[in-house]
Amino acid sequence: MKQNMITALYCRLSREDERSDASSSIGTQKAYLKRYAMKQGLTNIKYYIDDGYSGTNFERPGFQELLDDIDNKMIENIIHTKY
Repeated sequence: MKQNMITALYCRLSREDERSDASSSIGTQKAYLKRYAMKQGLTNIKYYIDDGYSGTNFERPGFQELLDDIDNKMIENIIHTKY
């Protein structure tokens, strides 16, 4: 990995997802993504989180921050869950 480049860990939970099951919680997603990144040797991680936002709308604060960091060439890897 290039020095100081970020591995982005993107978590999202919509209001509809909150009603499904506990395995899709933001805390669970963060733990899963961090564990996966560490197993891959990716240590410079940054979380991008959208809690309560629909996936049908791209105007989500965490997603927009991720796009800004991509535009600023700060991101090396992006990892997200299926949620």
